Amino acid sequence: MNTLTIAVTSHDLIRIFLLAFAGFALSMLVTPIYTTVAYKKQWWKKARTDSWSGGAATVYNKLHAAKHKRNIPNMAGLIFVFSITLVTLFGNLSRSQTWLPLAGLLGAGAIGLIDDIMNIRGTNKIAGMKSAVKFGLYSIVAALGGAWFYFKLDVHSIYIPGFGAVAVGAFIIAIFWLVVMATANSVNITDGLDGLAGGLLASSFTAYAIIAAIQGKYALAAFCMTIVGSLLSYIWFNIYPARFFMGDVGAFALGTALGVVAMLTDTIWVLPIIGAVYVMETGSVIINRLSRKLRHGKKVFLSSPIHHHFEAIGWPETKVTMRFWILGQVASVSGLILYLLSRTS
Repeated sequence: MNTLTIAVTSHDLIRIFLLAFAGFALSMLVTPIYTTVAYKKQWWKKARTDSWSGGAATVYNKLHAAKHKRNIPNMAGLIFVFSITLVTLFGNLSRSQTWLPLAGLLGAGAIGLIDDIMNIRGTNKIAGMKSAVKFGLYSIVAALGGAWFYFKLDVHSIYIPGFGAVAVGAFIIAIFWLVVMATANSVNITDGLDGLAGGLLASSFTAYAIIAAIQGKYALAAFCMTIVGSLLSYIWFNIYPARFFMGDVGAFALGTALGVVAMLTDTIWVLPIIGAVYVMETGSVIINRLSRKLRHGKKVFLSSPIHHHFEAIGWPETKVTMRFWILGQVASVSGLILYLLSRTS
């Protein structure tokens, strides 16, 4: 039986937490600048008329009619993407640990930003970039990341519980692409209520910071905690009633970074557990889409993603958000426990 040894020094912990605080402080400083510009330029989020699962989003629009009447800026993800990038560039650059997640964050964030700008200026039912174009662009980012992972970081295997390290060769690029694309889209789908995605992501990245630290990847752990610090600043203003939304620039950037971190820690088997709420949210969309097609327009959930279903049956938005936060925290701890057990068996 293997023994679990964690040798994080006080110096490592201090550095990790200082970078987390730097992310928080910088985001707090940048927020008034963003807010001033966003309200002046009227970066309002457009109400969507089509649902994720297909058809008109009648239930969603009924639930959020009052919110649509408020002018709430989009693209607030710019705040934490900027803060995370600056802190990492000047205090935490590591070729093997932080180059790739930072590149993924910036690449996906740039595409999300273009989509958000088109959303603000557009008039489509679901304003913004066409889904096929968006999918193609994110695929390029994910595939390039996978190529770097394979050719530059020389990773050729994945860990599977019960089997150990399984050599997959160049197929690791396809696995990387799938993990990053699935995670990015799931986080984006989850970003639908005030404070919801931000709180869940804070739990997920905290769990991965612990995993990275256990593996001795302190730069990666610090990167995760820089994200958590920046997110705490964002959540401060995004909890109900939200002052702004992160938009695609934030959701896709952080979803991509989360998928990359899972690959770098070789824990993709833990990711669906730590991200159980994202899986549940995406699953509800898939179930409703299939139900509409196979059952002549009938839905399983009143609205999807599932957080809107709970709103539709009478839960206040704040109750849905906080209960999902709890689920996310339980999922993160469960994933950590399973990861630790895998290291001691």
